[in-house]
Amino acid sequence: MEAFLHLLLTGDDVFAVSERNLSEHGISHGRFGVLMLLWRGGQPRAPKATAAEDCAGGPRTPAELAEAAGVTRATMTGLVDTLERDGFVKREPDPNDRRMMSVVLTAKAEKFLNKFLPGHFKVISHLMAPLSEAERKSLVRLLVKLQQHAAVRRPETPSFTAAG
Repeated sequence: MEAFLHLLLTGDDVFAVSERNLSEHGISHGRFGVLMLLWRGGQPRAPKATAAEDCAGGPRTPAELAEAAGVTRATMTGLVDTLERDGFVKREPDPNDRRMMSVVLTAKAEKFLNKFLPGHFKVISHLMAPLSEAERKSLVRLLVKLQQHAAVRRPETPSFTAAG
């Protein structure tokens, strides 16, 4: 229980630091996540991406963005609508299937990310500074183990029991 509580508290603390930095630049975590999924040089997506390729960047359909971000399609529609309203993304016919729309970054978004990311990465580096490289790798390995185990007990599954 102690480890679990520390995990929750640490998650809350680092989220708050990140949230403050994002809000100072007028962007939410959700909107930033969409921008990051689309960023990375506008590389075209693979026809069927694996989890590791979900970070490849480039145009994506709203459904692909929702799956990669772990949110509902309705939530993603709201995020894309807001980003489109603010000039950060635009919807275009999908290059592989004209019946579908792809979401792409605009020049305004590229400019924002190029200006914002170096400082944001410094904030993240500062948060991670107490850990050695080996400790960071161990942390990632341990967190992935927890994520994989939690994936089988998502909220859609029956409620947890003491024995479960």
